[in-house]
Amino acid sequence: MSIRHLLAGTVAPAAQTSLAAGGIGGSGRAGATVIAVVGLAGVVVGGLALTRSRRGAGAGRVQALVAVAAGLVSLVLSVWHLALTTEGFGTGQGRAGAIAGVAFGLVGAVLGGLALTRSRRTA
Repeated sequence: MSIRHLLAGTVAPAAQTSLAAGGIGGSGRAGATVIAVVGLAGVVVGGLALTRSRRGAGAGRVQALVAVAAGLVSLVLSVWHLALTTEGFGTGQGRAGAIAGVAFGLVGAVLGGLALTRSRRTA
């Protein structure tokens, strides 16, 4: 059973045509680009949190949480976008942006997780 058949019972008919036309967020390219930018922001914030976590216990903890959240959101939405698009590269559905969002989301979540573990150390 495909994902479209699973979504048929849970998504409104107007939303189904939007999703079938090319992913998440209107046109496929725009939605995937926004998702990739969120993932890239998670990477930047995660890197900043990782450098700040070396200063001492508790430093950079909020930034690390933001990086983990942005990374996971980007990762989940990118995988969802890839599952909903049917065409290949160059068709305007945003598959390349979604793949970049997966990579950025994964790196952002890992950097945020590393910063969280370093900020918990007391010595």
